[in-house]
Amino acid sequence: MKAVVVLSGGQDSATCLALAVKKYGAREVAAITFAYGQRHAVETKFAKRLAKRFGIGAHKVVRFGFYKDLTTNALFDPTIEIKDGRRKTKDARTPPNTVVEGRNAFFLTAAAVWAKTLGAKVLYTGVSQTDFSGYPDCRAVFIRAQEKAIRLALEFPIRIVTPFMKMTKADEWALAAKLGVFDLIANETVTCYNGIPGKGCGRCPACKLRNRGLKEYERSLRGR
Repeated sequence: MKAVVVLSGGQDSATCLALAVKKYGAREVAAITFAYGQRHAVETKFAKRLAKRFGIGAHKVVRFGFYKDLTTNALFDPTIEIKDGRRKTKDARTPPNTVVEGRNAFFLTAAAVWAKTLGAKVLYTGVSQTDFSGYPDCRAVFIRAQEKAIRLALEFPIRIVTPFMKMTKADEWALAAKLGVFDLIANETVTCYNGIPGKGCGRCPACKLRNRGLKEYERSLRGR
């Protein structure tokens, strides 16, 4: 294997998968999905469909059943109303109450362990700092620190690739169109925290970000 993609089943990770497949070929790419008690657990089913759709070399689903023993939030507890974060500065917000503390630290470490097992030295994740919603583990500074820590822990030259770090959601939609997977991303992924495919519920922070980016992309097409 050449690359492993952290595949949630949502817009970002599905587009990452398309990028990895384009670069390395489907049989040289593996994907890893995490079931960690999220309220939109249906995304795991969509991740499995995406893996089959792309015909990748391997797909693994890992269960982190312990996560709810460590922390609580609106993504774990469906009785908590989902609320967006508050804007602090032009480029940063306080976290929404769906933040899962340390999630990407767990996911990237686990994915890297499997990548080493497969001999894959590239690890893709769809985090973005440009569309930063208050999640501290989506920042470039975290990714670089995590990459260094994983290399030291595993003594393996893993490289964490974050193709969307400086992209907006509108940029991502444009990339999906360029890769020929626009319809797939629009219709066969689950970004919504309430687990509704496509445009989702339209109310949660993830849906607002996704749909706002789509509108901006469509406006850019009309302006050409």
